[in-house]
Amino acid sequence: MKVVAAYLLAILGGNNSPSAEDIKTILGSVGAEADDERIQLLLTEVKGKDITELIAAGREKLSSVPSGGGGGVAVAASGGGAAAAPAAAEAKEEKKEEAKEESDDDMGFSLFD
Repeated sequence: MKVVAAYLLAILGGNNSPSAEDIKTILGSVGAEADDERIQLLLTEVKGKDITELIAAGREKLSSVPSGGGGGVAVAASGGGAAAAPAAAEAKEEKKEEAKEESDDDMGFSLFD
């Protein structure tokens, strides 16, 4: 990921075709180690391609990936009914504990004491 970030930084800096040395220089400036294999892999994959088209294609692929909360419970529930019951019991216990903490907010003092 740091190699990709360094490549994109070079492009943003005006270098439309960063070399391995350019990427190593950027990574070295922040104290990161440069992996020659990953740099060469990136450079061979993006050679002759427009970076904006690559980013657009990546966004298209990521748009189909589900994200957000709630996925863990659905997965547990689809695994079987036995797995869903403990998860529901844990959720109820957490709600009870939260309610208990809220009632102790006044620490034994009343507004009108």
